[in-house]
Amino acid sequence: MNIKNFTYCNSKKCRILLLAFFLLCVGFWFSLPKQLFNDPSSTILYSSEQKLLGARIADDGQWRFPESKSVPLKFEKSLLAFEDQYFYSHPGVNPVSIGRAFMQNMKAGKVVSGGSTISMQLIRISQKGKSRTVLRKIQEMILATRLEIRYAKKEILALYASHAPFGGNVVGLEAAAWRFFGRTPDELSWAEAATLAVLPNAPSLIYPGKNSERLLKKRNNLLDKLYRIGEIDSTTCELAKLEDVPREIHRLPRIAPHLLDQVHKRKKGERVTSSLQFDLQNRVNEIVKRHQKNIEANQIYNMAVLVVDTKTREALAYVGNTEKNGDVNHGNQVDIIRSLRSTGSVLKPFLYASMLNEGELLPNTLVPDIPTQIAGYSPKNFDLRYNGAVPAQKALARSLNVPAVRMLRDYGVERFHFFLQKMGMKSLNRPASHYGLSLILGGAEGSLWDICGMYASMAGILNHYNWNDASYYSNEFQTIRYTNDSIEWKNPDSQAFLKASSVYQTFEALLEVNRPDGESGWKSFSSSQKIAWKTGTSFGFRDAWSIGVNTNYVVGVWVGNADGEGRPGLTGVGAAAPVMFDVFDVLPASEWFEQPIDEMEMVPICRNSGHRASRWCDQVDTLWIGKTGLASNVCPYHKQVHLDATGQYRVNSECEKVGNMIHRSWFVLPPAIEWYYKKRNPLYRPLPPYRDDCTGVDENQAMELIYPKSNDRIFIPIELNGTRGKVVFELAHHNPDANVYWHLNGEFMGTTCGNHQQELDPGEGKHVITFVDDEGNSLVKQFEVVGKQQHQIND
Repeated sequence: MNIKNFTYCNSKKCRILLLAFFLLCVGFWFSLPKQLFNDPSSTILYSSEQKLLGARIADDGQWRFPESKSVPLKFEKSLLAFEDQYFYSHPGVNPVSIGRAFMQNMKAGKVVSGGSTISMQLIRISQKGKSRTVLRKIQEMILATRLEIRYAKKEILALYASHAPFGGNVVGLEAAAWRFFGRTPDELSWAEAATLAVLPNAPSLIYPGKNSERLLKKRNNLLDKLYRIGEIDSTTCELAKLEDVPREIHRLPRIAPHLLDQVHKRKKGERVTSSLQFDLQNRVNEIVKRHQKNIEANQIYNMAVLVVDTKTREALAYVGNTEKNGDVNHGNQVDIIRSLRSTGSVLKPFLYASMLNEGELLPNTLVPDIPTQIAGYSPKNFDLRYNGAVPAQKALARSLNVPAVRMLRDYGVERFHFFLQKMGMKSLNRPASHYGLSLILGGAEGSLWDICGMYASMAGILNHYNWNDASYYSNEFQTIRYTNDSIEWKNPDSQAFLKASSVYQTFEALLEVNRPDGESGWKSFSSSQKIAWKTGTSFGFRDAWSIGVNTNYVVGVWVGNADGEGRPGLTGVGAAAPVMFDVFDVLPASEWFEQPIDEMEMVPICRNSGHRASRWCDQVDTLWIGKTGLASNVCPYHKQVHLDATGQYRVNSECEKVGNMIHRSWFVLPPAIEWYYKKRNPLYRPLPPYRDDCTGVDENQAMELIYPKSNDRIFIPIELNGTRGKVVFELAHHNPDANVYWHLNGEFMGTTCGNHQQELDPGEGKHVITFVDDEGNSLVKQFEVVGKQQHQIND
């Protein structure tokens, strides 16, 4: 062979060798999977302080926390001393350890040592326990070397700590620390860290509660080694040996289980840091447990509490339901905070605020509180009594149903429906006509989550106005969040859907709600917090609500049965409010809201009617109202009356000289309102009658039919024995001494005096009823009887 051919041949071989080497390098580079582990992880929920609130087991039945980026120092030192003392100096394979293991195995005639580094062990763990052969060992060595190229040493340690088996269904250091010691890896002692360091070496053999003596011996040997290599001193070593090894499995914390369920649905297998405050959550849990014992005496089994920060709109405490007692399931797994329940009266403040906002109401404007029937719907107050007329803010504070329904009728169901949707009530997914006037009394369902968010938005409007130079944010109506992500408030503006003045006046009205027995003397204590709060009780005593708000917090409480079973005596003020006040007691005290003076004005207000004072109002107070209230009506109830010299009779120019008349301002209510109002207000003075010699008297509205109203449809009640009942008709007359003559369809039915009530039994169909008094004044009304009485929502 000549030199030329030899050179060519050698060049060809060289290229083949180079190609083979290149292919080996490519194979080596791509030998390691892009992702070592694809195992499902547990869902982990932390508090805002990074304390564990709860965890859900992974889909494969393993307790495996999501990967951690770091390893606690004690565990790292213990692990390296036990498994791989030269971890930071070798490239993934330790030839000395491999050689030593080979000689030991040859001498013993069996495998007694593997010589694997932590990198090699990590590769083996990722391959899910494949058979341990010489070929597999070589493959682990190659992959471990590749692993060292891709990851830093600290990252390899973190991967190992996150995926090492610790026995049973416990995988990873974090899960092991909680299951075996009930604490975080960072809180482990040297003895505990050493125990966990030796477990992955033989997790199926050495397991807490089994083989405890072997585990103790192995741990103590490691502690001795840590002492010998200078990681711990002799005192620490001896004290660590005195600690016992774990002998039972700890349950993971269940501090916010229902929020954990929500997190698991949305972020399964992730590590989620919530906005909950650890200590507050625990204290609220204790409050719920304490009150749970009381409500169970009345066969009420469920309760939910939500605490919201008004500034960040973050949930600070989340108790979705009571804990299960015994083996009886009372729906404790249901997250009541997100469930839709009848709202009772908790929406009344929003109607009050919206009417203030539109200038259709002032805080003390009298609102009728008389028997009312609107298109067959007849609301009743909770105490089944009527006041004639009540200042709007007192009607709100006392949660009177009849004034609320009449206010909603005047405001408009459609407008209020839109208002609630804009405030964030997502459950209103049907047209306004579906709910009708019952919307204000619990005819719609809402969640504690949304309603607390709505109250928080109101507080936010007022806070931001006062803190932001009398301007608002365009994204004020924010939903509550359970992660501690801050809100980016946008576009400061001087306009708002709901003005700060309306919110302030609403909260001022809610300060006067009657507190539970234990809080009745709250005004006597200078340290007591001011809390604007509202209760609600749904029809049939199924839902009891209490929502409270101050500058910093909203606390919402719901009490009832998850299955909807009502219980006698279940009311918002009796069952939910005490819980709410106990929660406020564990919250930091808050200052009261600042008055938004720039949006308010001092205006003369009629003391008796609450309207802007007219020229005839004789008692006037100058009060702060929102500037939108300047467009409200002046007082319609005061008028000038002319009396004779005795002041006992009204007169006119037909019976008395003008010069002899006494001219006075008089507060006069319509007859139906007056009928009830004077019973509850002894200082009310009805109009004096005209003197007998006066002629040409024009008595407008001398009488008014209270029930039924003109053109009303009446449902006749059916008695328990199945017979048709009767209807009580009621009339109001300005003159309490007047005789009134009743006629039904032209037939005389009788005479009444003083108390103008009669029990009648008209048949089905249309009817005409006529009333005539001694003075010849008459009143004619039409009504229709259509059938038996139907039930109504009662609050």
